[in-house]
Amino acid sequence: MNRVGSPRTARRASGDSTRKQKLETRGRGLHSRLRENGLSIVVLVLFILTFGAQAVAGMHEYNEEQTDHGQPEVGFAQYLSTGHFLEATAENWESEFLQMAAYVLLTVAFFQKGSSESKKLDEPEAVDRDPRKAKGCKDVPGPVRRGGWILRLYENSLSLAFLGLFVMSFALHAIGGARDYTAEQLQHWG
Repeated sequence: MNRVGSPRTARRASGDSTRKQKLETRGRGLHSRLRENGLSIVVLVLFILTFGAQAVAGMHEYNEEQTDHGQPEVGFAQYLSTGHFLEATAENWESEFLQMAAYVLLTVAFFQKGSSESKKLDEPEAVDRDPRKAKGCKDVPGPVRRGGWILRLYENSLSLAFLGLFVMSFALHAIGGARDYTAEQLQHWG
């Protein structure tokens, strides 16, 4: 005997819902999936193309330096493990993450008339409301409900993420530079 509120009925209802979602997803064509995810796809393709181009250009530069010092050229896979590649990549990312962190922090404090990224000049916006006053609301994120240092971390999470990525890139830049410098010294003196 199956009652309406039994776990078995709940599982069956959940399974029916999942099957229905799968059928709806299967029914959509490639065109609609591309339309729904176009921004992510284009950004990913652009990242892969530019990252690959940077790696190829870096390999050519590295191989020119190798030839100038009477050393053998390296292949693409071998180049990807050099300090030269790590340093060049981390240096590029370092500047991007610093720029984005600065932009996020500056948009909090400054306004720009007509900019879609800026808050309106003369009227308060939803983002300016104190989240502590929304603690009792049903749909607020967990950190808002919890409050304290968790909320403080949540309020600054985007800035902290970009600053953390900058610090990581800075460290990788230093490691790659040290590797590249050591390799150059070994070529000259070893």
